[in-house]
Amino acid sequence: MSLQNETSGRLTTHVLDTASGKPAANLQIDLLRLESDRFSTLLSIRTNQDGRCDAPLLAGAEMRSGTYELRFHVGAYLGEQQSGDRVPFLDVVPIRFGIGDEEAHYHVPLLVAPYGYSTYRGS
Repeated sequence: MSLQNETSGRLTTHVLDTASGKPAANLQIDLLRLESDRFSTLLSIRTNQDGRCDAPLLAGAEMRSGTYELRFHVGAYLGEQQSGDRVPFLDVVPIRFGIGDEEAHYHVPLLVAPYGYSTYRGS
């Protein structure tokens, strides 16, 4: 993916582990797009040490209006963070959202803890 200027449409994310108060590093994220009533995977990526992806998930010509889903693999991440033989309460956290403006910046952050999560449209 190429670098985009600040006015180009793009999709980004950020994951924070609210239980530890730190970014969720090395967490797997899948990006899917709904087409003809079926989701197709566009990308699988892992977060960096800051809980972000090194490049936008979508940008430029890839940034098309439509319905998308981010699947955050928090169960595997939380399992690595916890000691013992516990099965994480959360597994894959799906966030389905729409992109209507291909020139806008859509930022979909995830705040996660072992027993809950929240999201919002960030900036």
